[in-house]
Amino acid sequence: MIIEADGKLRTLRPGQGAFTCLPDDPNTPGHDPICLDRNGLDWLKSLLARGKPPEGKIWLGYMLKGGSDDPFATEPPEGKKWVQTGPHLMIGGPGITKMFEGYSKSADEAHKPYVMFGGTPYEYLMVPVE
Repeated sequence: MIIEADGKLRTLRPGQGAFTCLPDDPNTPGHDPICLDRNGLDWLKSLLARGKPPEGKIWLGYMLKGGSDDPFATEPPEGKKWVQTGPHLMIGGPGITKMFEGYSKSADEAHKPYVMFGGTPYEYLMVPVE
């Protein structure tokens, strides 16, 4: 699938696998290919629409090329650069980050596991794989 400039998803080629992959989000500053399981795709749809994420669904995703994206921002925070992450896995779902208390909620050390979008309904655990 691809994310169109208006944030809508379009199928490029139907598949049979357990994951759906998207080559990039044109609305973010970097190249950020992502693959998500079925629940993760539902999560992404809710993120793009700024809607409520699916309830009761744990999801898994990966970005083996890393990324430099933040769909909530149009520019990096003042005095900072865009978050640059290396290859990583993502584990998300309602309340899942409560299971990972003690992990940083900052991408300042993106080479260590941390909670992305902490404190929002879209939060998930980022797990570097380098």
